[in-house]
Amino acid sequence: MKRPAVFTIAASAAFAETLAKGLIARLGDDPLALSSAVIYLPTRRAARNFGEAFAAVLGGATLLPQFKPLGDSGRDSEDDELLLADDDLELAPPIAPLRRQLLLARLIRQWDRSERGGQLSFAQCAALANSLARLMDEVETQDCDLSRWKDLAPAELAEHWQGVSHFLDVLQQAWPAVLEAEQAMNPAARRVQALRALAQRLQAAPPSGMVIAAGSTGSIPATAELLSVIARLPQGAVVLPGLDRTMDDESWNTLDIQDQSGHPQFGLRQLLRTIGADREDVKDWIAAETDPAREILLRETLRPAPTTDAWRELADKGGGEIEKGLRGLALIEAADPAQEGLAIALALREALETPGRTAALVTPDRNLARRVAAEMARWNILLDDSAGRPLAHTAAGTFLCLLAEAAQARFAPVPLLALLKHPFARRGLDSAEFRARARELDRWCLRGPRPDPGLAGIANAIAKAGEERTPPAGLAQLAGWWEEIAKILVPLEQILAQPDALLENLLETQLTAAEALACDERGACLLWAAEDGEAALALTAELKLAAENLDAIEPGSWPALFRSLAMKVPVRAQRGQHPRLAILGPLEARLQRFDLVILGGLNEGSWPRGAQSDPWFSRPMRASLGLEQPERGIGLSAHDFAMLAAGPCVLLTRALKAEGAPTIASRWLQRLEQLTRGLQLREALAPKLDYAQAAARLMDVPQGPRLPRPAPTPPVEARPRKLSVTEIETWLRDPYAIYARHVLGLKPLEAIDEPTGPLERGTALHKALEIFIAQHQDGLPDDAAARLTAIADRVFDQAGIPKAALAVWRPRFAAAARGFVDFERERRADITASHLEIRGKLTLGGFTLTGIADRIDILQNGSAAILDYKTGAAPSQKQVTQLLSPQLPLEGAMLAADGFDIGAHIAEQLIYLSLASEKKARDPQQIEGAVELAQEAVAQLSRRIAWFQEPATAYRPRVRPYRADIAGDYDHLARVREWSPSGWTEE
Repeated sequence: MKRPAVFTIAASAAFAETLAKGLIARLGDDPLALSSAVIYLPTRRAARNFGEAFAAVLGGATLLPQFKPLGDSGRDSEDDELLLADDDLELAPPIAPLRRQLLLARLIRQWDRSERGGQLSFAQCAALANSLARLMDEVETQDCDLSRWKDLAPAELAEHWQGVSHFLDVLQQAWPAVLEAEQAMNPAARRVQALRALAQRLQAAPPSGMVIAAGSTGSIPATAELLSVIARLPQGAVVLPGLDRTMDDESWNTLDIQDQSGHPQFGLRQLLRTIGADREDVKDWIAAETDPAREILLRETLRPAPTTDAWRELADKGGGEIEKGLRGLALIEAADPAQEGLAIALALREALETPGRTAALVTPDRNLARRVAAEMARWNILLDDSAGRPLAHTAAGTFLCLLAEAAQARFAPVPLLALLKHPFARRGLDSAEFRARARELDRWCLRGPRPDPGLAGIANAIAKAGEERTPPAGLAQLAGWWEEIAKILVPLEQILAQPDALLENLLETQLTAAEALACDERGACLLWAAEDGEAALALTAELKLAAENLDAIEPGSWPALFRSLAMKVPVRAQRGQHPRLAILGPLEARLQRFDLVILGGLNEGSWPRGAQSDPWFSRPMRASLGLEQPERGIGLSAHDFAMLAAGPCVLLTRALKAEGAPTIASRWLQRLEQLTRGLQLREALAPKLDYAQAAARLMDVPQGPRLPRPAPTPPVEARPRKLSVTEIETWLRDPYAIYARHVLGLKPLEAIDEPTGPLERGTALHKALEIFIAQHQDGLPDDAAARLTAIADRVFDQAGIPKAALAVWRPRFAAAARGFVDFERERRADITASHLEIRGKLTLGGFTLTGIADRIDILQNGSAAILDYKTGAAPSQKQVTQLLSPQLPLEGAMLAADGFDIGAHIAEQLIYLSLASEKKARDPQQIEGAVELAQEAVAQLSRRIAWFQEPATAYRPRVRPYRADIAGDYDHLARVREWSPSGWTEE
């Protein structure tokens, strides 16, 4: 038997160019011989890139070899597709991934309903189906025998394992029948069979041309078997990437231990064993320009842990080779991911200053990749992550997701406004006009508590806005605008309200609404125009096919299901990319060469990613079944790192903190730092230019002089001449708020979807007390507390108070009602009349003071008592005495001047009655010195009116705030955080 022809290309050599030169040297100048060669490569992207490399080596147009992908990376990647010329292979087609997920979800749902009573939604079943599909792929890829899985669980886990094993049993019996009905195969099983069929075909009828398998590590057993066959073909050869032929034998033999599966050479060691070749049998593919010192550095850095005592010899020799290997290698440690992204962008930008220089950021951290792409935009350089963005994060995907989620929420204000303010939402109108209508709907109709659910609830909110306030210009147009939108959304609302619906009907209804809503003024649909629209169109087309003949699902699962599917669809920029810069993942960059390689995100959990736990099998179970342990993926990542770090100029980057917490450097960086520190070479890792420091300077905002506290002095004629008694306290504590509201005319907007809170509680209880006192002016019945509680219940119901709020409010008020009735009984004989919610005013020169008193009781002696109901905290005696809370004293002065049109009376009693508890209601707070306080309040107010009539008197913010840590409505306008040292302060 022919000895296997196995070669390697050093990690520090340019793999594609070296492969091309070696093949051309072997085949000579015959172009037909080159075109008859077949080269099998790991991925589709590698197949595309190698064609460019061969063309560059050949120097122009020529016949190229056939490049075919094996899809043998063994990792999650869109390139893991077998694109072999297998027309003569009698294999069923692979089942579409989306179709498989939905069919598995149906099986999971059936099992859940029969065994657990239907605890899972269809969206949750679909998420579990993803995990199950990965398990099936892994089992079939690794040629594992699942027939023994029932006997794997130890006794102490039997109860927990029972449910899982029963489901796996159902799956093992049901899934083959599903595949047979679909006339399809699992993709992994088909790939394995196709690889083995190809191996048999090559062995039975070897091609006349050269057959080469290059760049593969044989991580899939079927791929390793194919490589073994190719290595023994008459014109066959296997070219390994970065096999370390000079590693000492002790370290090499250590790789037989499973614990060393995280070593970069572990996979190549296993592949050579499968091929039946020794490391000594492997030769260089061709003499190439390499960097032996860098390879030595990486070999020692990644040396297996049991043999790291060999580092002592390096120390004894002075570490000369290590020092040489550090040339062209540098480490950047940024403070945080933002600084790391900017530092990388600076390095990429600097690379463009050298004509023809190429550079790439290689990272598995997609967030870091997006940061760098965004930072490059400051120089107008379009640089997109090759992995793309999830469809759900693009304009088209976001619009479709928002549409489904708004309908599921029955068009609650927040999701509805997110939909209507999306750039695609037009409904045949100009963008500016449509957005103006959406803002009107937001401002005038959807602020405050949530309106009634559904499209009709929004229409009612628009009508109610016209009844409660003076209709703004265009409110009638707004109603017509919403009516047209509602016509588009009604079918979606109706189908989501059904108990169940077919997936294809849900999708069709959503797309119909989306296309109608995303139509511009020219009638063109904006949804499908760009790359993200094309991806969305492809997803919807695939989903239509995948949903055929499936059972109906609960419509509530549809928005979550659609978003999860859109998250898995990558959208890549098709044009405008920079020709000399790239952002790549480790797998696709491993066999490429750049003048500058930046390995970013080198932190544990990011690169390498942590070993993921298996939701189906424990580690001992995986070992018994023959499945690889999760750490095997770390070994593949380590090989990628070793290949990439062997480039001529490499920057290693990491962030010292992420989300405010310290990070842990990648295990490979830790090794590198330990080695260089031990050899006193740590400073050699410093970059020639401190990119992190340069990024920090760019990000730094110089501390300028503290801005002065605002002190607006509007013209006297513009200053308010009319305030309410409640606004007087605001005027005392925060004059700027009076300026903003009455001079600038700015009023705080209510929050969207504002929860029912103290304001609604106070309004409702005031109304209940008003009705109760009006009905019982002549005396209180024996069941007065019960009647008051019943009145409150009716008021709560009319106000539409949610049940969750009533569960807290009603018991509290029922207790307060008992105390209130006891208080009323004690003083009822002294009251001749009670005036409720009565308006009054007081004129002081040219200034008018207005107010509404909750209750004024006229007493037998002709004096009066003014009561103010409080559902929250009442002002203290000290605050009222110092006239910081002058509401009741001012109402007393207003009453003494007959400002309420009920006759002039002296208010001898000022009472704050709290409804917070029975005790506080029974014993309210009575302010001492009521008559004197009323007189002093008027005098003080008169002085303040005169003072603010002076043109130089300024409306300063936060003069005497109620609490320094509570923000006011206008603090952002007054820029309090800019001029106040602590953010909120009295000074």
